[in-house]
Order: sequence, then C-alpha cells, then structure tokens
Amino acid sequence: MRTAFILLSLCFCLTACNTKQQTTEKEEWVSLFNGEDLDDWTMKITGYPAGENFGNTFRVEDGLMKVRYDAYDSFNQRFGHIFYNKKKFSHYKLRVEYRFVGEQANEGPGWAYRNSGAMLHCQSPESMHIDQDFPVSIEAQFLGGDGTGDRPTGSVCTPGTEVYLEGVPYSGHCASSTSETYHGDQWVTIELIVLGDSIAHHVIAGDTIMTYTNISVGGGNVSPKPNIPDGPLKEGYISLQSESHPVDFRKVEILDLSGQYK
Repeated sequence: MRTAFILLSLCFCLTACNTKQQTTEKEEWVSLFNGEDLDDWTMKITGYPAGENFGNTFRVEDGLMKVRYDAYDSFNQRFGHIFYNKKKFSHYKLRVEYRFVGEQANEGPGWAYRNSGAMLHCQSPESMHIDQDFPVSIEAQFLGGDGTGDRPTGSVCTPGTEVYLEGVPYSGHCASSTSETYHGDQWVTIELIVLGDSIAHHVIAGDTIMTYTNISVGGGNVSPKPNIPDGPLKEGYISLQSESHPVDFRKVEILDLSGQYK
C-alpha cells in the first residue's frame, strides 16, 4: 500500500513538472528594451516634436533605461514619454521592472514625486500635438513611497480614456490599487495583462492589485485633446513616462497573446 502511494505521488510530480515545463516553453517573452540602446523607441516630450530627446532625458547607462533631468534648469511641465515604436499591441502581458532614484527635478509638481508609469494602448507619438502633455492611453501608474505613509503602486489612470471598475463606469482620473507601498530605491516588478478593450489586470508578486474592463477613448485629462474619436480602445503602442522624478527601467518585456484571440 505504501509503495503504491509513493509510486502514485511520483507519477503526479512528474506530470506536474512536465506540464509546468510545457507551459514555460509556450510563453515566448520578447524583450522590448535590449539594454544597449533606444533604437526601437521614440521620445515625445511636451513642447518638442516626436523624436527629439530634450536634455538627454531618456538614456541608456549600465544596461538600464534611465530617465534623468540633470540638463533641466526647471521641469517646466515638460512631461515625457518614450514609445516602443515597432508595432502596436492588443492582447498581451507586459512585464516591467522599475525603481525610483535620486531627487525630483526642480519645480516638478508635487503629485509627480516618485511617479511614473506604463502607458497602454497609446496613440502614436507622431499623432500627438507638440504641446500635448499625455498620450491618449490607459496608464498603469508606478508610485514610490516617501518612507512614511502608504502610497500603493499599480493604480490605473485614464488620460483621454474611460474604464469600468467592478462593472460600473469610473468617473475619476486615477483609481487606487490594493498593492503595498514600496519605499526607497528597491526594484519593483509589475505584470500588466491586457486583453484588447475587454479587460486588464495589474499583478505584483502574484497578486492581482487592479482590474478594469470596457476600455474606451473618452473623457478628459489630456491637453490639448487630440482628434481621436470616442469608442472602444482595442490596441495601441506602449510607452513609459517621464514625470519629473528620476526612474530606472531594468526590464521591459512582452508576451504577445494576440494569436490566442483571433
């Protein structure tokens, strides 16, 4: 009886390990950032045309994509975004490793302290007005703690877009996640699961900290507003933010799921 139980347990373990190995092999993650240069990325900074990297804001050093403001006398509302420019995505998992470092740029807005994010389903950088502050998109917001109170990361913000939370239209701009607060310069890994315009999940350490549905173009919080018609937002570019606080990105990789949803 004991021998049979051991054999049965061994068979179960082998089957589970084999299944896990097959699942891992099916997940073909692709690195969007190669750790060497920004050749596949396009910058768009408020007040400057697409492609102009004012003040060397976005740079690669020590294998990291860095956002820096050492060439700024003051931030002066020069919000920036760096777009992966090779293709749009609709159904995918995006994994980003980030950390906040150093001091905020001079005259950066108070709300932008240790604040960045990944913009999902973005309009293209070339379609933005030269003075436009944020691309029409869904923002997975990255926040760092100040060493004292709670400041959860992984919230959702809606520049020029609208979502539903728990089946109800959300009328605000940023809805807080249920994540813990990450203080200091520690690395944080967030995974964003986006399925067209139907549903999105933000996940940290295996916990789903935010879910929203019915992603669409509409609403405010973008100035000046581009000429994009309201309606379902099914796909777009991916960008990372520059909002006045230095931030490092160590990993930006994607698992394209579009083939599973044809």
